[in-house]
Amino acid sequence: MRFTPTLVLLLCATLFAARPNVVYIMCDDMGWADPGCYGSTQNVTPNIDRLAKEGLRFSSFYATQAVCTSSRTALMTGCYPNRLGLGGTALGPNAKTGLSNDEQTLGTLLRDVGYRTSVVGKWHLGDAPKFLPSKHGFDDSMILPYSNDMWPLGYAVGDETRRKMYPELPRYVNDHPMGFVRDWSDMDALTSMQGLRAVNFIRESAGKDKPFFLYLATSMPHTPLGASSDFKGKGVTPYADTMADIDRTVGAVLKALKDKGVDKNTIVVLTSDNGPWLNFGRHAGSAGPFREGKGTTFEGGVRVPFIVRWPGVVKPDTRTDALAANIDVVPTIVEACAADKPKHEIDGLSFLPLLKGEKTTAREAFTYYYGDRLEAVRKGKWKLHLPHAYRSYVDMVPASKDGLPATTHQRQIGLSLYDLEADQGETNDVAAAHPEVVKELQELAASERKKLDAGKRPVGRL
Repeated sequence: MRFTPTLVLLLCATLFAARPNVVYIMCDDMGWADPGCYGSTQNVTPNIDRLAKEGLRFSSFYATQAVCTSSRTALMTGCYPNRLGLGGTALGPNAKTGLSNDEQTLGTLLRDVGYRTSVVGKWHLGDAPKFLPSKHGFDDSMILPYSNDMWPLGYAVGDETRRKMYPELPRYVNDHPMGFVRDWSDMDALTSMQGLRAVNFIRESAGKDKPFFLYLATSMPHTPLGASSDFKGKGVTPYADTMADIDRTVGAVLKALKDKGVDKNTIVVLTSDNGPWLNFGRHAGSAGPFREGKGTTFEGGVRVPFIVRWPGVVKPDTRTDALAANIDVVPTIVEACAADKPKHEIDGLSFLPLLKGEKTTAREAFTYYYGDRLEAVRKGKWKLHLPHAYRSYVDMVPASKDGLPATTHQRQIGLSLYDLEADQGETNDVAAAHPEVVKELQELAASERKKLDAGKRPVGRL
């Protein structure tokens, strides 16, 4: 057969048509119980709830570590972040480290097979030029390089505690500085601005000769909270205002997909990077029935909402208790999009058979690290905490002003076993009654620790 230019274009069009578009929406610090479809009665989230009604809702999905940079490293690479030197961290301005350029991200893997790629929102994988989005697989980007609290105006109007700690908060467009988030009106506009950029990317990319991948990582509802004038001051809490603003952006994204006629061939995911930052009170989300929050390896810190809509593949209005984590996203999306697997070893496992209804389970076990410290391990319904210190949100010292953080406590947990089916709040230690389970999970923890240590790779450095 002679491959004429016309035939080549036809073959490419056929190939790309078979590949779904991907829209991955990750909110910052949104708790497991914050969307209405996960039980919230204070947050009005009709668009997120509709996404769940049209897709599959996970009840046992995990952020791999309960802190910003680490969770995003896991999502983008399919690796435990401490394998890559980025465990337990939230990189700040002028960081000397970042995600190594030797690592293949989800953006890289999809761009390499013909996807047009964009990231909008919070990046947090390094703010030096060598670590910015174009170096990690993204054709298009509009980002804040790190968290929105890394700015000089603090957590609330009049808060001066961070003025000497941080410079102005920059915005980058396609890796180039393009203005700043300078004041509270800019903070209020942040979600709308990120949503507009995401919608424009869909409109410009849909129906073209390439499929597209949009990674929309909203800066909210991470504190300091902002919300547009349509919602500010109208909810039961400032957090509810922000969630309503985010929900409208989700709705705008879904509408753009439908308007462009690509919603039937687009995988849409909505999730969070970790649990809620509970010491911010009315400015924080909810972990629902789970213990503690962000920064811990209790369920409240790492169990997050996860919704997948994929028309014709994922059965609508369904729920699964299958165990999965954001390290599993890379292998799942790569398989769904017929992309090449990463060249380096990863920790994630594809849950595509679960999405297709071919299986009812995903991974069997999950290992809970914070930083490089192995703190817990789960297998099936059993979760074993190894002895460790942790941040506790119980009996906090109240803040002097609404919007400022209350003071947490440091506490210690010993070797403890929990049955997550009977005790999702991790309140009843049953280690003494199940010594054989404790022994099995201790052996699993040692094996997982050894395997990860043997495969560590260098962090990216300037």
